[in-house]
Amino acid sequence: MHYFMELVLGFAGGLAIGGAFAAILTVLDILPRLAQVCRASNSITKFQSALILGAFSWTLIDVLSFNLNTWLIGQVIFGLLGGVFIGLLAAGLTEVFNVLPIMGKRLKMTAYISYFVMALILGKVSGSLFYWLFHVSIK
Repeated sequence: MHYFMELVLGFAGGLAIGGAFAAILTVLDILPRLAQVCRASNSITKFQSALILGAFSWTLIDVLSFNLNTWLIGQVIFGLLGGVFIGLLAAGLTEVFNVLPIMGKRLKMTAYISYFVMALILGKVSGSLFYWLFHVSIK
């Protein structure tokens, strides 16, 4: 009975999180905007399929405690693909919310928006490298 309750609660929590994630992506039109920015508007179904397949497969890997015994090159490839996904999703969110133009106008620094973008990119990359190189021990 205890395992059944864990199963039901886990499934309900997954539905809530998945529904919220899908709602955010749908309401904010992140994927269509991302496809437009990447100049791949005719491939929107590929973006959607990749997102669904990626979320589903990594959820299964996490839930089933599947161990990916890969070589270092496999870990680098998985890390790069994950970083590209997160970076593109963040870029899509930034485009949807128009964060940088609004911030540039309010700070009266519209000429320096490219520097803001570079600072964000370098900060994200250096933080990720610090985390993966010093915090996580790869065996």
